[in-house]
Amino acid sequence: MKIGIAKEIKNHENRVALPPSGVLELINAGHTVIVETGAGLGSGIADEEYQKVGAILTTVAEVWNCEMVLKVKEPHPSEYQYFRNGLLLFTYLHLAANKELTEELMKRGVTAIAYENVQLTDGSLPLLSPMSEIAGRMAAQIGAQYLQRTFGGKGILLAGVPGVRQGNVVIIGGGVSGYNAARLALGLGAHVTILDINLNRLKELDDLFSGQVQTLLSNELNIRTSLQDADLVIGAVLLPGHKAPTLITKDMVAAMPKESVIVDIAIDQGGIFATGNKVTTHEDPTYVHSGVIHYAVANMPGAVPQTSTYALSNATLPYVRLLASTNLADLLQYNNALYHGVNTYQGHLTMQAVAEDLNLPYTELSTLI
Repeated sequence: MKIGIAKEIKNHENRVALPPSGVLELINAGHTVIVETGAGLGSGIADEEYQKVGAILTTVAEVWNCEMVLKVKEPHPSEYQYFRNGLLLFTYLHLAANKELTEELMKRGVTAIAYENVQLTDGSLPLLSPMSEIAGRMAAQIGAQYLQRTFGGKGILLAGVPGVRQGNVVIIGGGVSGYNAARLALGLGAHVTILDINLNRLKELDDLFSGQVQTLLSNELNIRTSLQDADLVIGAVLLPGHKAPTLITKDMVAAMPKESVIVDIAIDQGGIFATGNKVTTHEDPTYVHSGVIHYAVANMPGAVPQTSTYALSNATLPYVRLLASTNLADLLQYNNALYHGVNTYQGHLTMQAVAEDLNLPYTELSTLI
């Protein structure tokens, strides 16, 4: 198969879909790999490193002309012109928050498989997990930074000092990103509260942290009460395929301490804060609403590409190899993980959650393969 690796053009998105080590594996398996010139520079990978393992360096148009195109983030509107019948696109998509992209994929007959929806039988999301780990850890780190007075925050040190209280960190959602946010916040010395709707998950978290974090069942009253003395609130809720639910109302945010900080990891799926429907960028990452600093960057791991590129490719490469070496329709008959990841198939919208959220026609994938 002819496989293209596109350069990311989202604001300050420095990751690349595969490093040279992954490219070499594909070439050794008999595939041709086309890499857009400069695609790896943001991750510290020179064009020459791709050339040394046998990749062909070329233009963006040539990359998108390949049978399968690998990316990290969802296509930018300037890339829609390259969509066509027969194209297989493998990347993060988050379509529930992007109706325009969904309609373009449908209109142009693209088959698109989303990293975030590839799902194992135990319900885990193997291609989302590494970036959720990174985003969770970054959320606590970034929140601590913006609590500094020099960044507009209230001037709180999360660890406190003897005789002075610790900072209060509230995490909504106890999944992979929430757990990792709590792990780092606890390491920074903060007082940490995690809210989740799954009581069994709360029991797991209590065991994992040996009772060092407070766990609360997520409901309106517990959220409202927890936010009233929070210094840092991290949104880490995920409903696979769906738009993130709005759990934090405007009046809840208004009742938070002034100059406290919100970091919404769920912003790429629409966000959980009623005041946080504005997506920001690494170039201009925050805004203030109701006196509270909102950090709402949709590609947080793009800021640490030398970590996140390799973490992502470690997870995606086995699936790339399968897609490159097997007829797709046949592969989807037995590979349930990839089956769950198909968002559009030859232009048909096959992700029911996206169809419901965007009010678009849905087609069951099994009727198409």
